[in-house]
Amino acid sequence: MKKVTLLTSTAAILAALSVPAFAQSEISTGADATGISRIDDRITDIEDSVTDSFDRDNDADRFGPADRRQGLFGTMSLSYTGRTGNTENQDLAIGGRVNFNQGQFAQSVGLSIEFGEDDNGNKDQEEINAIYDAQYYFNDQFYAFALGRVTQNGLVDGVRNNEAQSDEDFAAEFDNLRTDAFLGFGPGYRILNTQDTTWRVQAGVGVRYTKSGAQELGFNLDGTPVGSSSDTDVGYIASSRLYHRFNENVFITNDTDYLGSSDSPDVITNEFGVNFRVSEQLATRVSYTTAYQEEREIRTNNTLGVAVVYGF
Repeated sequence: MKKVTLLTSTAAILAALSVPAFAQSEISTGADATGISRIDDRITDIEDSVTDSFDRDNDADRFGPADRRQGLFGTMSLSYTGRTGNTENQDLAIGGRVNFNQGQFAQSVGLSIEFGEDDNGNKDQEEINAIYDAQYYFNDQFYAFALGRVTQNGLVDGVRNNEAQSDEDFAAEFDNLRTDAFLGFGPGYRILNTQDTTWRVQAGVGVRYTKSGAQELGFNLDGTPVGSSSDTDVGYIASSRLYHRFNENVFITNDTDYLGSSDSPDVITNEFGVNFRVSEQLATRVSYTTAYQEEREIRTNNTLGVAVVYGF
């Protein structure tokens, strides 16, 4: 089935707002020195955030793999900043995403690596994150999915990083997670799949692996031994994605996710969104998100979001 794009003029607006990856560093001569470039970068961040909101609601997967790009493709990026003078520190960030689509099978792998040193030459950031997403379509309605994530925080090592580190921050390293990984898989089914209405649901089992700073070292802050070297928790995941288009100018979405297990509190989120094109230049998205967490004193948080794109 061919993918239908509702906000065609809005897509052109968003394209006009986008910034090339290797654009010049300042918008005009002297902009860096006067602080104009910094504000311009912030404006770009806001535009990107709004663009992401519209892209998520458009839901590239709602019609399945029919229009997906085939083969191997992706992006990689590297950023390094070293500072000397009044401050001496450095930051390194590497990020990338690789996709491989072949017929009914689609896979995506993402990786981010971030390192940093403070003015004393001590590490103040050492994080590695990776994600995996896969879908295999048996037919137009039935598919299987897999989701994976791993996070490694190298600063959670039970070693005092510098003399300025407080006792509270040092003690927290023993409780914080050094490694946090999740893998989930299961079936999915497209209940409705028309140009105006799509609805798919999926559910499966997941396994979460965690290792705290104390478990990495084998002992607690007070020197007592740790009972286990890591924790493995089996949980359950379920999701629903509903899309309905009323006309050429208005469509709604309702996204629901559930994550629960016997050893961890249940988490449920629901986001309802209304997207409409007011004119050829103006598009608006209004969303209402409800997040429920079982262990909180006030279990439910509600968030109202408004995103507007105007081009002229």
